[in-house]
Amino acid sequence: MKLRPEEITSVLKSRIQRYEAGVDFQEVGTVIQVGDGVARIQGLQSAVASEMLELPHGVIGLVLNLEEDSVGAVLMGEDTLIKEGDQVRRTGRVIQVPVGEALIGRVVDPLGRPLDDKGPIEATHFRPVEFKAPGVIRRQPVKEPLQTGIKAIDSMIPIGRGQRELIIGDRSTGKTAIAIDTIINQKGQDVVCIYVAIGQKASTVASVVAKLEEHGAMDYTIVIMAPASTSAPMRYIAPYAGTAMGEYFTYSGRHALCVYDDLSKHADAYRQMSLLLRRPPGREAFPGDIFYLHSRLLERACKLSDKEGGGSLTALPIIETQAGDISAYIPTNVISITDGQIFLETDLFYSGIRPAINVGISVSRVGGDAQIKAMKKVAGSLRLDLAQYRELEAFAKFGSELDPETQKTLARGERLVATLNQPQYTPWPVQDQVMIIFAAIEGYTDDIPVKDVPRFESALRDYLNTQYPEIGNDIAATKDLTPETEAKLRQAIEAFRETWAVDQAIL
Repeated sequence: MKLRPEEITSVLKSRIQRYEAGVDFQEVGTVIQVGDGVARIQGLQSAVASEMLELPHGVIGLVLNLEEDSVGAVLMGEDTLIKEGDQVRRTGRVIQVPVGEALIGRVVDPLGRPLDDKGPIEATHFRPVEFKAPGVIRRQPVKEPLQTGIKAIDSMIPIGRGQRELIIGDRSTGKTAIAIDTIINQKGQDVVCIYVAIGQKASTVASVVAKLEEHGAMDYTIVIMAPASTSAPMRYIAPYAGTAMGEYFTYSGRHALCVYDDLSKHADAYRQMSLLLRRPPGREAFPGDIFYLHSRLLERACKLSDKEGGGSLTALPIIETQAGDISAYIPTNVISITDGQIFLETDLFYSGIRPAINVGISVSRVGGDAQIKAMKKVAGSLRLDLAQYRELEAFAKFGSELDPETQKTLARGERLVATLNQPQYTPWPVQDQVMIIFAAIEGYTDDIPVKDVPRFESALRDYLNTQYPEIGNDIAATKDLTPETEAKLRQAIEAFRETWAVDQAIL
């Protein structure tokens, strides 16, 4: 084979002409200190707050402290794999999570990675974890009900789409039960639910997922799991990630419900991180920006204006109190941010009242705007009747002679309490609630023994739905209790009471 110099020259010339010099600039830092999930990094002068960093072994860092000569970052992943001298690269991206339809029905970690062995998540959209809440002009008042299916809440402490309603109470008083029942009740309501478990036992979260699957609720639910075994940064980022996933649906004109279970553990995780980052501690060793931690999260819940698509994000934060102390630091912070609270009391819980709602302290600042007209009509006096009953109950314990009017109020109150009792995982459609509360308020249960009231109501509900289905259908369609429907309902209840009296006589 003969080499021809002119051929070699032409090839070299063409290669030289096509050659493009590219320089890849990457800002690289070095870990100078690491421990307890926190790393101090030198050499990242241009890093920005909340930026993601790439460390060895696939560990992700999150920039939180920007100091003069170093950067303080928290590590999401196995921090024991990182050692001093390791290289750190900037990504140029603030922390973001996958969002969209692909996540529905899945159990994921706060970074959107699957935890349920159902394969990878093919998400096409991403949203930043931290996002500015919409301003006043972009919102509209909360006016659309979000039915929980729980009689005591829908009648007295109504929740609207776009509202932030706090669920607060001691340990094991049924806080999560209310949230799970609300999620189950969204079936067929076109609401995407996000359940964020922060610092819970993994076994507890697994049982919640099993219950949601059993009731078909996982078809429209995303579960974000940051159990007690995960690092503080993962627990810190979890509620923001849940909100980002909900916002995807909100800003596309749909409705989302976000449950944060619970923000007490979220605050503890943030305190742990802040102390390790050597931020100055304040009251109860929490950092100075602990209020901002929750306010910037919960302000993102809103009902968007029609011009913005009319979507909504409803927030149900949960706070655990110690010995019923709602005046502690974190509870008062979150109470002042939210649009009302549902306070669950230990004494009521142990006396058999479920849900154990203290009607005196519980409030919804949206009120009747988040109720259908029919419920407003029948439940108008319910709260007052119960408050009077609770007050008189305290006096009745002294055993003094009671006048007939007081005895009547006490008897009515006992039956109202029995009416509002409801087992877990059995949410009621709003039309059924209206019919049963109407029967109790109008005195149709006054002569029924208290222990028989739940049985009476269950039988009455079945009777109305089978013999007079048009009453419930009319309430559901018009959202109102018209005089004609009310007359039909009275007639139906009286007819049922006659059959009930005969049945009891036979028994």
